[in-house]
Amino acid sequence: MLKFIKHHMTSIGNIEVYPMISFILFFVFFIVVLIMVIRSSKAFIAKMEHLPLEDGTEATIHAETETI
Repeated sequence: MLKFIKHHMTSIGNIEVYPMISFILFFVFFIVVLIMVIRSSKAFIAKMEHLPLEDGTEATIHAETETI
């Protein structure tokens, strides 16, 4: 099976460029995400941290009245 794939890969011209392009795209994406994380404010991170838990309503939870 691998010989079948390898034979077709060697017949494609300039195939050695594709791994380099994919690496560059990955590296650029990783750097952009890293810069976004470093530059984000603490308030934004706190807001995003609690976002999945909020449903838009103001609710108060009392631990002593809550039943599980």
